[in-house]
Amino acid sequence: MGTRDDAVILRAIAVLLCAAWILAAGPPTASALWLSLPPSVTKCVSEEIHAGVVALADYAVVHDEDRQSMPTISAKVTAPNGDTLHHKENVTIGQFAFTTNEPGTYLACFWLDGANKGIGASVSINWKIGIAAKDWESIAKKEKIEGLELELRKLEEAVEVIHENLLYLRSREAGMRDVSERTNGRVALFSIMSLSLCIVASVLQLRHLKGYFHKKKLI
Repeated sequence: MGTRDDAVILRAIAVLLCAAWILAAGPPTASALWLSLPPSVTKCVSEEIHAGVVALADYAVVHDEDRQSMPTISAKVTAPNGDTLHHKENVTIGQFAFTTNEPGTYLACFWLDGANKGIGASVSINWKIGIAAKDWESIAKKEKIEGLELELRKLEEAVEVIHENLLYLRSREAGMRDVSERTNGRVALFSIMSLSLCIVASVLQLRHLKGYFHKKKLI
């Protein structure tokens, strides 16, 4: 038993060294939002997510004026390539969950249904991503861990998420650098071509003027 406790303590020391940096970096794993929906207006929220990440969200209509006539909304979630991941109409509460297949911006849009003319409402959204979307209670029961071990497991997951985010950002930075270098090369080529064209046009113009002056016996 003592050996297991020592192992847990060693893991705690190793992981907690990264904890302060993790808290400072704070990758967006969960967000609670509140959207105000005027009539005939669509409002959207977006999340930048890389591939292979689990996303889970709950949303609900909040309307304090008259609870007997709760307005209904429509919700639509789209992937970066335009595919629809979730679409519901005439609802007051809902939930969507998906695992991302590609990196990019995932968009969730909400609007009031047409039957709610002149009625405004608000929507409460609780969007969880990555480790925040995991069912830690089930994981703890399945792996028979609790207390400090469970917290260490969460911190280890957070370290992995930070590492994956850094790799994703590095790949994006490399891609943007390649695009920038290609753009700079094209701009340089265009500048050389423009300068060459100006030189050729100037030479031709000088030859034309020289021939004209000779013809008129001005020189």
